Amino acid sequence: MAKKVLITETVLRDAHQSLAATSMTTAEMIPALEKLDAVGYYSLEAWGGATFDACLRFLHEDPWQRLRVIRDHVKNTKLQMLFRGQNILGYRHYADDVVEYFVQKSIANGIDIIRIFDALNDARNLETAIRATIKEGGHVQAAISYTTSPVHTNEFFAAYAKQLEEMGANSICIKDMAGLLKPYEAEALVRTLKETVKIPIQLHTHYTAGLASMTVMKAIEAGVDVVDTAISPLAMGTSQPPTEPLVAALAGTPYDTGLDLEKLNEVSRHFTTIREKYLASGLIDPKVLKVDVNALRYQVPGGMLSNLVSQLKMAGKSDRLNDVLAEVPRVRADAGYPPLVTPTSQIVGTQAVNNVLFSDGGRYSRTTKEFRGLLRGEYGKCPGKIDPKFRKQIIGDAEPIECRPADLIPAELEELKKKVAPWAEQEEDVLSYALFEQVAVKFFEYRKQQKYGLDSNADPELGLHSV
Repeated sequence: MAKKVLITETVLRDAHQSLAATSMTTAEMIPALEKLDAVGYYSLEAWGGATFDACLRFLHEDPWQRLRVIRDHVKNTKLQMLFRGQNILGYRHYADDVVEYFVQKSIANGIDIIRIFDALNDARNLETAIRATIKEGGHVQAAISYTTSPVHTNEFFAAYAKQLEEMGANSICIKDMAGLLKPYEAEALVRTLKETVKIPIQLHTHYTAGLASMTVMKAIEAGVDVVDTAISPLAMGTSQPPTEPLVAALAGTPYDTGLDLEKLNEVSRHFTTIREKYLASGLIDPKVLKVDVNALRYQVPGGMLSNLVSQLKMAGKSDRLNDVLAEVPRVRADAGYPPLVTPTSQIVGTQAVNNVLFSDGGRYSRTTKEFRGLLRGEYGKCPGKIDPKFRKQIIGDAEPIECRPADLIPAELEELKKKVAPWAEQEEDVLSYALFEQVAVKFFEYRKQQKYGLDSNADPELGLHSV
């Protein structure tokens, strides 16, 4: 039976992460926050993912202060974040006590819904984050990292969704980070999930291959409860399908979102200015705006594509992009078909770059520490089988890890608190330090300089420099 469709707006997180390498500052968000709050969205995806790293590393902002500022302006709409399970928002597994403390502080600072995923769909890597979110009274949205491969079937995803429901998830998200989900496949997957679990289903997809709006419509017809969209100036390309056309398409139907196009237009006007500014400065590369049906072959998510473009540009090898894209699925198959989402997207992507740029010594003549870790099992169990000879070639005499990786990590929070003490000005600083040590320290030093009046460009509302 048809029912009203709910919408999560991604403009504050994934839209600019996908199109502009996560470059939006808090100051650029502030004028739109109350307008976004007035629209009537189900939620605003506003934090997590790569925003935390980008705030500290590139924008000279405190990500915790960003969250508090957004919460201060958004009084009526749920705030949502993306959380990488045992990886939190970093690029390795962290001890359980750090994961628990990060969840506690995220909810205390204003997050309502935590979308928790694992890059390998290894449920063991979600256990601690799910348990902590339940304890803190947050909404657990457990995500399926969607991909296609010989091992990833609808039955595989349904069994995983059931496992997540039994672990305490309040809803399930189909996280189609590379825009691989085709319309009729979405319809079949949503129907299968609806038959398998009792909790709501949300769909997150990307426009990369040009399918997203059609995919969302078929998912809606199959009974999906919530869909992710981005306000049109920062939609499409490697971002999400645009919000306004979907609202218009569903108006007057049993799926009517109830959202007001006039209010959406107010939001759109603000972000149109941001888009024009980013295009003029080169923060948005035209390459990420076009439809690329080859994404279905290469399975490269938007954020990964912009990172690959950036890596090759810095190496002066932009002309090798197609070679790298062709190498990605080969590396992925060798590694047991991991879905390509942070951190596995970066791991596989960087290894593909190495295989192309340093091919004189043969493929895998130069392997990264992270790729060796993936093959060893440091990130969890890869979904497909890995050739034992290939694994041995990559990891050498290291012993493969069979248990939950975090079981091997001793508690680290108290030691981290001691290490960060010289710089700490708030309890959350230990978490910034835990995830990005030296990057965090550089930010703490910057913050100290700014606090003592050494920075004349400080933004009084943010308490930090507006880049």
